[in-house]
Amino acid sequence: MHVKKGDKVQVISGKDKGKQGVILEAYPSKNRVLVEGVNIVKKHSKPTQMNPQGGIIDQEAPIHASNVMPLDPKTNEPTRVGYKTENGKKVRIAKKSGEALDK
Repeated sequence: MHVKKGDKVQVISGKDKGKQGVILEAYPSKNRVLVEGVNIVKKHSKPTQMNPQGGIIDQEAPIHASNVMPLDPKTNEPTRVGYKTENGKKVRIAKKSGEALDK
């Protein structure tokens, strides 16, 4: 996948197009990511020991990884991802500025 947990990304398609957020979780086998503040759904929960009130909870749902683009560290604009080997390691780079996306 071209994005990882902790990346700052922008949504490029769907109902939340244009929104930005940080990836909270990545699901590589399903090719989906969970972005904070994006794709909010309402979940009905029964009263439990942890939540005796129950009720309707707003939470994020995963979106397809192809619908997000990482933000360039220099310009803070969406960019495509390239790969380069440095010191024998594969490193992700931003196509717009050439800046490394991996810390």
